[in-house]
Amino acid sequence: MKLSTFLIIKAIVCIVFGIGFAVVPTLTGSFYEITPDPDGIIMTRFFGAAFIGIGLILWLCRDADWNTLKGITLSLCIADTIGFIVALTGQLSGNINAMGWLNVALWLLFALGLGYFRFLKPNKA
Repeated sequence: MKLSTFLIIKAIVCIVFGIGFAVVPTLTGSFYEITPDPDGIIMTRFFGAAFIGIGLILWLCRDADWNTLKGITLSLCIADTIGFIVALTGQLSGNINAMGWLNVALWLLFALGLGYFRFLKPNKA
């Protein structure tokens, strides 16, 4: 797989989840059996806005030069590794239903993929 294809996949996932979190946070939370309070709804919408922004950056930069992409892949590899740890911790706490394992898997796959393109297959935009 090429890096640009990987970034398109991550962009689509980020934008879809971002729209869900930003536009219909209560409905999105219900998939995970989470009912956010009003403060949680605001934070969920902020999270959605950030996801939409990340998705758009990835979409628009998918064919950028390697000097640009190495910063993006490193930054997102770190962020997705943290996201994986947070998702796994949340899942193991028992506060989220089985649907939460999808998030754990996505964070892990994106962290590993970004790490692969950044460190094991560098300069192959």
